[in-house]
Amino acid sequence: MSHRARDRWMAKIAALLAAAVLLAAAVQALAQSDATAHYPSRAVKIIVSAPPGGGLDIAARVIADRLAKMWGQPFVVENRTGAGGNLGAEAVAQAEPDGYTLLAAQPAPLTTNVVLYKKLNFDPARFEPLAIMTSIPNTLTVRLDFPARSVAELIAYAKANPGKVNFGSQGVGTTPHLTGELFARVTGTSLTHVPYRGTAQAVNDLVAGNVDMLFFQLDSVREQYRAG
Repeated sequence: MSHRARDRWMAKIAALLAAAVLLAAAVQALAQSDATAHYPSRAVKIIVSAPPGGGLDIAARVIADRLAKMWGQPFVVENRTGAGGNLGAEAVAQAEPDGYTLLAAQPAPLTTNVVLYKKLNFDPARFEPLAIMTSIPNTLTVRLDFPARSVAELIAYAKANPGKVNFGSQGVGTTPHLTGELFARVTGTSLTHVPYRGTAQAVNDLVAGNVDMLFFQLDSVREQYRAG
């Protein structure tokens, strides 16, 4: 495929993804094929590197539904979780690089995981970013019976109990994990990281009082906050 044809293909995908409420996926470097001019001519798979029910999964299903309606072809969501999003990225990397297997992922698999994991079974540089799916702020949320009721009290409590305060995340290298580590470094505290396989499990454990706090996306904890 010529660079011009490849650029046209990428522009077409990116424009339609951007139209779908600025959501996106990532696609591996494209193989040479004239079929891109008629893309998509069959079902497209979107691999989500997170479990069902979380913000990433919901966003991917919204975009899949809209693209299916726009293009008249099925966009099928498949969840591949684990290893901080690496398993989902690996599945896409092993698929045919024809644009029919897309990746919906948190930033980690294509950015920070290369320095956090000893070995990746894929090359992040061989993916083509299309657009930002969502931009949602992380929030600090603690279990209901946590002894601190403000950030200042939390910092003081953590300093008085080094290593005893824990925080959950969706896995090593994910944004909530790095946010927690940054918080600990900036505040001079020692926190214990508890990795989960996804958002829902971590939020459920926070509600049950099994984990002290989360640095999760606002949409992941909004309903629990409103419920008290």
